[in-house]
Amino acid sequence: MIADFVTPRSAYEVELVDDSIGELRVVANTEVGEGTEIAEFSAIVDCVIGEDCKIWRFVNLYGCEIGDECMVGSFVEIQPDVGVGDRCRIQTHVFLPSMVTIADDVFVSHGAKFVNDRNPPRNREYWESITVGSGTAIGTNATILPVEIGENALVGAGAVVTSDVPDKAIVAGNPAEVIGYRDD
Repeated sequence: MIADFVTPRSAYEVELVDDSIGELRVVANTEVGEGTEIAEFSAIVDCVIGEDCKIWRFVNLYGCEIGDECMVGSFVEIQPDVGVGDRCRIQTHVFLPSMVTIADDVFVSHGAKFVNDRNPPRNREYWESITVGSGTAIGTNATILPVEIGENALVGAGAVVTSDVPDKAIVAGNPAEVIGYRDD
């Protein structure tokens, strides 16, 4: 079945899509850009979402900003103080904790996890930021610790990124190491 998408009409909306099965969509205190579609079973609170985005089912977004023309897949959680640039694809099962900044035109594949605390569990004062440069692609099931990933980099599937990644670098492994560079 294709998702029953809706564009919220107000800053606060709780919509019962079908009372026979209890499909809910919660959008509260959120700015939603024109043309953006939000599927049922999603909870979005205190966010800014750009124009022409598609938010799939079972998504939790709170306190984050999503740019224009982005796609957020099912079972994604994006926490407060996360910024996602324009034209990004955040595939299913991705977790973005606080203090993550993703530039424009980034692809984050299925199941990638970002971790902002090197020695959990600790208070926010110990958390560190993660930055992903424009044009970067992050492979399926990659784990990204507090690092800076340069522009147009490629992180291999299953990589565990524990140190900064230069522009155009291709990294893979655990811990991730540079194995080459992308051509222009």
